[in-house]
Amino acid sequence: MPSRTPDAAAGPAWVPPAGKPPLSSRMMRATWRGLPAKQHEVGWEPGLVVPAADGNPLITDHYFPRAQGDFPTLLVRSPYGRGLPWSPQYGLLFAEQGFHVVLQSCRGTGGSGGAFDLWRNEAADGRATVSWLREQPWFNGTLGTVGPSYLGYVQWALASDPPPELKAMVVQVGLHDPYALFHADGTLRLENALAVGVGMTYQHQGTAPFLRATLRLQRRLRDVTTAQPLRGAYASAFGSELPWLDDVMTHPDAEDAYWRGASSAESAQRLRVPTALITGWHDALADQTFEQYERLRRAGCETALLVGPWTHTSALQQGWPEVFGESLAWLRAHLYADPSGLRPTAVRVHIGGENTWRDLDDWPPAAAATSWYPVPGGYLTRQAPADSVPVTAFRYDPADPTPSLGGPLLSRTAGPRNNAILEARDDVLTFTGPPLTEPVDILGPVSARLSISTDTGHADVFTRLCEVDAQGRSVNICDGFVRLRTAEQEPSQVTVPMSSTAHRFPTGHRIRWQISGGAHPRYARNPGTGESPVDAATFTPVRITLHTNSALVLPSSSELA
Repeated sequence: MPSRTPDAAAGPAWVPPAGKPPLSSRMMRATWRGLPAKQHEVGWEPGLVVPAADGNPLITDHYFPRAQGDFPTLLVRSPYGRGLPWSPQYGLLFAEQGFHVVLQSCRGTGGSGGAFDLWRNEAADGRATVSWLREQPWFNGTLGTVGPSYLGYVQWALASDPPPELKAMVVQVGLHDPYALFHADGTLRLENALAVGVGMTYQHQGTAPFLRATLRLQRRLRDVTTAQPLRGAYASAFGSELPWLDDVMTHPDAEDAYWRGASSAESAQRLRVPTALITGWHDALADQTFEQYERLRRAGCETALLVGPWTHTSALQQGWPEVFGESLAWLRAHLYADPSGLRPTAVRVHIGGENTWRDLDDWPPAAAATSWYPVPGGYLTRQAPADSVPVTAFRYDPADPTPSLGGPLLSRTAGPRNNAILEARDDVLTFTGPPLTEPVDILGPVSARLSISTDTGHADVFTRLCEVDAQGRSVNICDGFVRLRTAEQEPSQVTVPMSSTAHRFPTGHRIRWQISGGAHPRYARNPGTGESPVDAATFTPVRITLHTNSALVLPSSSELA
């Protein structure tokens, strides 16, 4: 492990303070099972003031191993406060394993000065913090970063111009593109926007204010998401308007100047810092993780990918033993030069349908695309149609929008769900294949080729892959969304990415393709008029017709055989 030679002229040696980590953090730590054994007792130095580049104070807590020796440092920057769960999960656990942990509140949050901005200050504030670290007597010149969600975004921001001390990154269920968090194909991801609004506004204030705000939003969710117009309706649940939330909701165009500089995707295109990526099949940011993995591999950067059976939040709850173990192994390999905990392959994925883990050399693995076609009567077949004719049609009414159910959400309703109630609606189409005579394995990106016509020219299409078991229970696996503009009832062709999966359909189960006109409030409902969903005050139903040259495209793979 690299170390910095002590400079006698720099001042007296650092004397570790006597403080213990917060009692609440120690109590939460005592509840976790299946984690590596503690290596060190932990000390705590709270409330340090780190100057940002413009002088604003960034309030910072320092956790450290209470032991003699030279230890690397982990930088964890958060807009969600420095209390639960960040203090035990990152400060306490990693310090126990032999790291200094610097847990810092982003500007405008958790007592730090200045005003919070979703992305514009993170690179500069991260660099300023590294400059401060260089002056600390306990900093040995070896730095890593770790953290989930927005705590991943700040890592990518620092990596846009990585300091020489940065030797490893671990991005867990991470964000790199704020636009894609809030919009899909120009459509507002309404539920994401509200969930992020609550988190950014209240979580750094403490657990109790955050829980009260979350419950208040749940109680008022229907009123907020069905308001006409939608703009500003969230204020009744949040207690006030949030200018930054208004901005993200009212800028649906990715090319708008408002989003300039928001995405840190380019950080991965030239990065040389070894980076581990962790996500879940039902993580709301899973596609961003897959995108960054591909960029890192193209750039020749050392990287690893772990994909579990998790949502955005369950990765840090039920999945925490695997997530922590993966993170610790990566950091020890690159900050301690100890690769003993690394797995032999770059990729590990959880296989749905058989509840096992598989190690792979890369993602996605080579796979042959197989197409399944809808036919009248609600059947799904491997036989391609001879021509393009209407299969069936349905009416989508924005006054009674098709509800969202499970999938990659930020809310507690995320993940696999029984789709029976949803599929019983008149505005949801299902096409189901025959009982399988042998297992079908899919491994990689799923997509849909759609041939759609409408009577108004304005429609959304939500498309979902489901598994139907022997009892007829239909459970969602992955899905996608597109906004359509059609003309004169002529069918329009569009390919819809439906994210990725690793799943085995067992013998006797069936493959189901589900199609509807939306998923509300996951996506803001299409008013059917061409108006912005945020400003529309009137709604027009639309008739959506599906044609036979549509197909569900699955990546069939032999990797699971």
